[in-house]
Amino acid sequence: MIRVQNLTKEYGDVRAIDDLSFEVLEGEILGFLGPNGAGKTSTMRILTCFFPPTSGQARVGGFDVVEDPHEVRRLIGYLPEGVPLYREMTVASALDFVAHAKGFKSAQRGKVVDLAMEETGLGSVRNRIIGHLSKGYRQRVGLAQAVLGEPKVLILDEPTVGLDPRQISEIRSLIRSMAGRRTVILSTHILPEVQMTCNKVIIINRGHIAAQGTPERLTTEMQSERQIALRVNGPPDQVLAGLRSIEDVRSANISRAPGESDELKPSGDPTDHEYTVSTHAAGPDLGPALAALVVRRGWLLKEIRPIGLSLEDLFLKVIAGESPTPSVQAPISESESVQNAV
Repeated sequence: MIRVQNLTKEYGDVRAIDDLSFEVLEGEILGFLGPNGAGKTSTMRILTCFFPPTSGQARVGGFDVVEDPHEVRRLIGYLPEGVPLYREMTVASALDFVAHAKGFKSAQRGKVVDLAMEETGLGSVRNRIIGHLSKGYRQRVGLAQAVLGEPKVLILDEPTVGLDPRQISEIRSLIRSMAGRRTVILSTHILPEVQMTCNKVIIINRGHIAAQGTPERLTTEMQSERQIALRVNGPPDQVLAGLRSIEDVRSANISRAPGESDELKPSGDPTDHEYTVSTHAAGPDLGPALAALVVRRGWLLKEIRPIGLSLEDLFLKVIAGESPTPSVQAPISESESVQNAV
């Protein structure tokens, strides 16, 4: 649906985007991440035909953003950061005005406005003045403007900025509901938002793609080691010695929070502790061996779980210049993308 090839954008001597290439398949929700000044907004403005690239090509639905901008605009709904709204108008009249600006005839406008309000949950405030609405509802009006006419592509720049937790949850749910029906590019600084909403991630830094793939694949492949957490009821010295005796275990320690002493963490039971076991990232899954050891020794295994690298950890690693492996940088296959979009 969206194909970007060797895209470059220069502002005088400043190169905001440098030879950028990526693809977004139909029905995918892409999280577009990067620090301020990384080139995210410039890329989104090129895709929405606000201005042309210096060089390279961007196509949306098969149409070139430079050669066929009108066709591209027909396919796209855009929610910019700080969405412009006519605050003195009612929700219904403002959306009717936008529908008219988009070229819908008077006989069509009522239907497309009603559909947009239904999708974004604005029916109860259709006759309210926009300036009198809460921030969350104003953001919904902006999103309704973007989905008017049911565009195939949505480009959303910081759609939940400034919202309270309940409003953020509602907007996230709304975006997730579009998976498979629309292709969505979502730019945000809220990393948990990407993990909960998107099925593909691109991290851009200094105009280049630093990493891309599914959130799960990225966080797995960027780990330099695997970690497993166990909660065991047993003699701590014996448990540690047993865990360290297993082949491929690099280290085993009693877990403790930063700032705690080296003494065992106090609990109701002095033999009840959580342990962290580390192994090589490319090594075998040690979960079964660890569980078997605990059972064989007659200790009580209360919990066992993998400790994964969070998307926030990954983002900080990439921005700090820790290069991802080639397999992380390579685009995921079409079959994998479709499977994750379903």
